[in-house]
Amino acid sequence: MSPQADLRRHTRRFQAPVPRKGIAQTLTSFGGFFATCAAMYLLSGYSHWAALALAPLAAGFLVRIFIIQHDCGHYAFFGGRRANAIVGFACSLLTLAPFASWRRQHAGHHGIWNDLDRRQSGADIYSSCLTVAEYRALSPVRRAWYRATRHPLVANVLLPPLVFIGLFRFPFDTPRTWKRERRAVHITNLALIAMFGGLGLLLGFGEVATVQLPVMVLASIIGVWLFSVQHRGENTIWARNADWDPVTASMRSSTYLRLPAVLRWFTGNIGYHHVHHLNPRVPNYRLRECHESEPALRDVPTLSLRDGFRAIQYSLWDEARGRMVTFREAAAAGQRK
Repeated sequence: MSPQADLRRHTRRFQAPVPRKGIAQTLTSFGGFFATCAAMYLLSGYSHWAALALAPLAAGFLVRIFIIQHDCGHYAFFGGRRANAIVGFACSLLTLAPFASWRRQHAGHHGIWNDLDRRQSGADIYSSCLTVAEYRALSPVRRAWYRATRHPLVANVLLPPLVFIGLFRFPFDTPRTWKRERRAVHITNLALIAMFGGLGLLLGFGEVATVQLPVMVLASIIGVWLFSVQHRGENTIWARNADWDPVTASMRSSTYLRLPAVLRWFTGNIGYHHVHHLNPRVPNYRLRECHESEPALRDVPTLSLRDGFRAIQYSLWDEARGRMVTFREAAAAGQRK
């Protein structure tokens, strides 16, 4: 058996869900989120600024809830598909990302990530990029638009709340043949109207907006950053389809985002992204265990927290140099020619 096959086989030892860990993570994540939001509502009667001070904590719990939804989308969090579907849908009422539609879209990402010949298009600017040659071939207007939409402030601060709060309310990138997923978007919206409508009638719509909007904005920004940097950075690679295989892509086109323990807890170990891509059925609460069990799994592109913030600048793949580059680097290389 090849070393690559051995590595994938090794991860299967960790894909069995542990129900007590899944239940505990669900209770602490939902419980922490609801408790923090309740405290924000109580404080908002005295000072909106005091309430807002708790928004980052609530956002952290919401990010953790999204990681649970993510695991449920891979049928990895619990052993049964029904349990994953129920918990995943419950998560989506807080994350605002329609579960069934998001799950199928995300499954597509796992088949093509960092494959230059099967790049995603459309709204997902985080799972794709242009090569330097393709970027230079664009007209000046299209080049400026591409660069503007990939600017860190636009892509990682302005767009995430727009996507989660606005665009996810419509099946904007869901094929018409995905009837079940499109219907699920509308069912999610009806549930959200009932939930937030009831909360607004009980507490006041202004109070609900004051608490929930800042939390959602922060959580969406953090969540998008987490997922986008996991395939970026100077040392991650893209490959043509003929040279692409899932194991090499897991180990060289995904990263290990090394986070402090408290951030690792709130982000549900998603920093072990190479392990996740190697075997999406490994639940998040077993990713670290799997990572540390095999030396070969630690030989991957590694990002510190600081590296993670820098990684969002890498927006183009330079085929000649075989690495990701920034727009500035691409421009400088073009001037030297």
